[in-house]
Amino acid sequence: MSQNPLLQRLERVEAQLAIGQLPARYALAVDSRDLDGLVGLFVDDVDCGRWGKGREALAAFYGSEQILKAFHRCVHQICGHTIDFQDADHATGTVYCRAEHEDGEHWVVMAICYFDHYQRRDGQWFFLRRDERHWYSTDWLQRPGNPQWQNWPGKYTTERHQPRLPSSFPTWEGFWSGSGSNAPRR
Repeated sequence: MSQNPLLQRLERVEAQLAIGQLPARYALAVDSRDLDGLVGLFVDDVDCGRWGKGREALAAFYGSEQILKAFHRCVHQICGHTIDFQDADHATGTVYCRAEHEDGEHWVVMAICYFDHYQRRDGQWFFLRRDERHWYSTDWLQRPGNPQWQNWPGKYTTERHQPRLPSSFPTWEGFWSGSGSNAPRR
C-alpha cells in the first residue's frame, strides 16, 4: 500500500468497489447457474468443510442436490452491503439479500444476511468465505411467524436450517437484556 494519503484513499475506494462487485456477481452466478463464475469469486483454496478444499469442491457443493439442484429457479436481490477493512488485503462485510426460490408449486421467499470474509490475492479481491443466515423463509403466499419461521415446504426443516437472525448479531442480546416489557418476542 502506498505511503501517499491520497493514493491510500484511492486504493481503499478501488478495494471497496471491487469487493462491492462480489455479492452482485455471486447473485447473478447463482441465479444463472454459472458454477464456473460462482466458484471463481472465491479464493482458489476455499475451505468447503466436509466437501473438501478448493474451487472444485465448492463447485461440487453448489451443484449438489442439496443446494442449487434443490429448487428450479431463484432470484437473489442484493439490498445493502457493508465493508470493514482489517488491513490492505483483508476485509469483512455483511450483505442483505431477499431471495426467491421456485420449489415445485411453491415460491419460497427468504430474508438473508450474508456474513462475508474477503481477501485480496495478487491484486484481486475474492470471497474467503460466506456464512448465510436468515430471518425467515416462507412461501410468498404465507406470512412467516410463530410457531414457524422456517416454512419451506418439505425441505430445510432441521434444526441446522432454522433461522439464526436476529440473535446472531453480536449486539442483539445486549440491546434487549434488562429491558423488561420491551423484551423481544420469540
